[in-house]
Amino acid sequence: MMTPRSLLLAAFTLTLACPGSAQAESLACTSGTVSEGDSRLSLLYKCGPPVLSDTACAQVYHSETLNRVPDWVANQWLPCQVTERLLYERGEGNLLATVNVRLGIIRSITYSRQPQ
Repeated sequence: MMTPRSLLLAAFTLTLACPGSAQAESLACTSGTVSEGDSRLSLLYKCGPPVLSDTACAQVYHSETLNRVPDWVANQWLPCQVTERLLYERGEGNLLATVNVRLGIIRSITYSRQPQ
């Protein structure tokens, strides 16, 4: 039987063995392209202001078990890491782009027909 630590090590090894399997999304705008790891300032400069925006506290996970910490515990004793969700319309016939920004850095870009 594999322990949680050995499962995590196996998943990490598999990730290293397949470096091209996970690719970061990018967002093409009128003044350039932004991708994960770029700054919020770069996003606003290249893509302009979003159509809609929202903020929320990022979910907190227990470091040893990777189980989610209940919100009532996290809100009382752990600092909130504000995550911004910025929605960009990309024109007719294109999917909406949702850009997640935390600590001033683009963490993810997802595409969908409706806001998530």
